[in-house]
Amino acid sequence: MEPIIVYDRKLHREVEEKVYGREYLESLYGTSLFSPIVKNLLLPFIRMPFASKAYAKLSQRASSKKKIESFVKEFQIDPEEFEKNIEDFSSFYDFFVRHLKPSARPISQKKDAIIAPADARYLVFPKINAVDGFYVKGAKFTIQELLQDKELAKKYESGSMVIARLAPTDYHRFHFPIDAVPAASWLINGYLYSVNPIAVKKNIKIFTENKRMITPLNAENWKMIFMVEIGATNVGSIVQTYTSDYFYQKGDEKGFFGLGGSTIILLFEEGEILLDPDLIEMSEKKIETKILMGDTIATKMPPVI
Repeated sequence: MEPIIVYDRKLHREVEEKVYGREYLESLYGTSLFSPIVKNLLLPFIRMPFASKAYAKLSQRASSKKKIESFVKEFQIDPEEFEKNIEDFSSFYDFFVRHLKPSARPISQKKDAIIAPADARYLVFPKINAVDGFYVKGAKFTIQELLQDKELAKKYESGSMVIARLAPTDYHRFHFPIDAVPAASWLINGYLYSVNPIAVKKNIKIFTENKRMITPLNAENWKMIFMVEIGATNVGSIVQTYTSDYFYQKGDEKGFFGLGGSTIILLFEEGEILLDPDLIEMSEKKIETKILMGDTIATKMPPVI
């Protein structure tokens, strides 16, 4: 399996991502003679929600907490950021949906900043309809397929898109990218394929086939922004912790993913944002940028005078 290279904004350099479940991904998406056989046998089962729910149940058992310490060490996760001590987590699932200390993720106070809604690896696209493939040249999904609404999709075809991929090793709560009044979210049911780049390169339609929740964000002086949370393998639940039609500041919690990797997509209408130059530069090379929640990813486009 080819290494996954990402640009770490904090370290200012490219790094190889340490992949949780690499053996599993290699067996399904690798180049060995047996991979197609394993994929045909296992994928129809793994992609179904009941399989992810079963895994989540096992991770909620008290006995699963013994995995936490070795997991933290292997993936170099900083326990000083946790609200709880490691020994106080009741299970591996409890650790996975952990809260962080507020000081661990300072929120950018830059004027008109749009912040990263989650700890993730980011790809950005200033003009959606000008993109020839997100991961593979010539392969892309459409906004209509993502939203399953033809009229809504038309508004965003010339707009900007942000894709944030959360790995299983990340902090898995997600937050509002701007000050906003969110409307009620709605669910589009689907499968739970892996969203790891190795899997996405094999099937770009994963984003439009997986279970997802869509939330309109209403904000002063903004056209409607859509925030889409997409489940993936082992993410049997996307939990919304916000209350619709209430005002939230950027950085306030919106919800969390149950277990496993997952993805967030932000959609902006044309002329609404200026994406950060480093994100554009890396995305043009098809390299994801690792960013922590609260850091800036874009600013609002200044008004035309």
